[in-house]
Amino acid sequence: MTARTKARRAVPAARGGLAAIALAGLAVLGGCGQEQAGSPTMSSSSPSGPSATTTPAERSLTVALDDGNGTRQTWQLACSIDGTVSGDHPDATNACAAIAAAKDPWAPVDKDMACTMIYGGPQVATVQGTWDGVSVDARFVRTDGCEIARWDRLAPLLQPGSVPGGSPGAM
Repeated sequence: MTARTKARRAVPAARGGLAAIALAGLAVLGGCGQEQAGSPTMSSSSPSGPSATTTPAERSLTVALDDGNGTRQTWQLACSIDGTVSGDHPDATNACAAIAAAKDPWAPVDKDMACTMIYGGPQVATVQGTWDGVSVDARFVRTDGCEIARWDRLAPLLQPGSVPGGSPGAM
């Protein structure tokens, strides 16, 4: 057998070994990532096993709105997983629905985002509290197109009586 033939036979054997290692790695990683963000976690080490339920994460917020003209309002809002709403927010049901419909309701506008330079008004809203067990401290303004779109997604929360996606304009 020549050296070249031996080298050809060694390459497939090495590739087979690498493939086996890669498959083993995938098998190990396959069990990762089974939990979804925001979903309650369950411990299989509990006495009742994996069917045990956990309490839903807290969803309690304080919304403060400054209309930019000297009027400030503050509301409390709680949205439970089962659809029950509470607090003194004047449009609590629609506010909870708007939050649930938003993909990432508290995320700020990406700093690299190109935004239209339109002014939507002097309003400023802050939302603080806990949503699905995560601390919330978000600020909403209407200073450009991106910020207006962000505001509009949560309009029923920030400006009760508004519809999601519809720019409420200046107050």
